[in-house]
Amino acid sequence: MLSNTSDLDLRLIRVFLAVVNARGITAAEATLGVRQSTISTQLLALEARVGFRLCERGRGGFRLTSKGERFVPSARALIAATSEFVERLREIDRKLVGTLAIGVIGQASHIESARLAQALGAFRKHDQAVRFTMKVVAPQELEDSLVNNRLDIAIGYFWRRVAGLDYTELFSERQELYCGRGHALFHKAPHVNIDGLREQDWVWRSYPIPEEFAGIGDRQVTARADSIDAATVLILSGSHIGYLPAVHAEPFEQRGLVRALGRATFGYDVAMHVAIKRGASENPIVRTFCDELLNVYGRHAATPADSPAPLSASYQRHCAGV
Repeated sequence: MLSNTSDLDLRLIRVFLAVVNARGITAAEATLGVRQSTISTQLLALEARVGFRLCERGRGGFRLTSKGERFVPSARALIAATSEFVERLREIDRKLVGTLAIGVIGQASHIESARLAQALGAFRKHDQAVRFTMKVVAPQELEDSLVNNRLDIAIGYFWRRVAGLDYTELFSERQELYCGRGHALFHKAPHVNIDGLREQDWVWRSYPIPEEFAGIGDRQVTARADSIDAATVLILSGSHIGYLPAVHAEPFEQRGLVRALGRATFGYDVAMHVAIKRGASENPIVRTFCDELLNVYGRHAATPADSPAPLSASYQRHCAGV
């Protein structure tokens, strides 16, 4: 009877399971890379160790005994536990072990998604055993999630510049002013003026973002949207005009469903940043991932002194639409 387990026993159990999975000794030859006679000898050795017959084999074919059937799940559990133990030993010896929570805003372009994926792929090539959490987070919640340790890294636009966070610009996102096909300005799109825009119904984001400096001033905001998708629906309806990221609006524009209003005059760029908690770069996981992300964008990490200055109170009120 098997009272303790040796390396030899584990090898014999693996042979037995290979035969079970192949449904016979002959079929298991290719998997194990040894002859039938060797496999038979190894099965006999295992049966001697456990003290009972595991399977019938011979001219009548292969079949498990009743004890063999009960032995199989225990044997599989043992091999799985051994493999897990070995993997955990490898993780202990790795340089980067832990978790990383990354928050991003939605509606990223395929180009920016590909760059983020490239950074993830480069990070994975390090000697690491890191478990990732990727979250799509509303823009107004990114900084709070960093401050409250729900995120380690956030990628998006940041209108407040919270004390205790460091920001590094990654790229710019173009915002354009659009109307839908049924709107009165649709056929006047290239030639609209500020007075004409002030007379229209606008959709505005319900969350603060850096909006345009086109000098439009007061406008008729008759709809609020809590997401890009919601704003798109209102613009597509032909009842409102509003800003959308150009990469998001492009498919609708190609189909003739929306048009940019005064593209050269009223479009503007929003800087997208990666933000981390001040001091988080001392965490080797955060530092390594940020390094790979900045390498993809050809950027260099900002020191706290390099972080963007806080926005003025008047601009914050403008961003909030008040």
